[in-house]
Amino acid sequence: MAKTTIMFGSVLIVLGLIGFAATGSTHPTALIPTWFGMSLAILGLLARTEDAGKRMLWMHIAVSIGLLGFIFPGVMATIAWVKAHGGALARPAATEEQAAMAVVSLIFVVMCIRSFIAARRGRNTQA
Repeated sequence: MAKTTIMFGSVLIVLGLIGFAATGSTHPTALIPTWFGMSLAILGLLARTEDAGKRMLWMHIAVSIGLLGFIFPGVMATIAWVKAHGGALARPAATEEQAAMAVVSLIFVVMCIRSFIAARRGRNTQA
């Protein structure tokens, strides 16, 4: 799962850089996915340890960051769409980036949860 975490971190880094370029490189908040991605990539690198306890710790921190990366941008994108009332979005690039970050983060969280469940089942069958 550590490699997957690094991959999702890389996707968020690229998403943030694309969003920053799409806003004319003037809005530093467009880099928020990049910071989340860097956090995930670092945690993925830390989780590549042989110590199962430390790996579990780093992965639980990573999934917590992923959950925050789903909740906050998802709420902000939903608010923007509700305020638009079917019309034009006030900041379409920002809203699209928030929605993309929420989707990527949700996929990551779901994959982590499935991995955690499989790991627990594997430990229970060995005991």
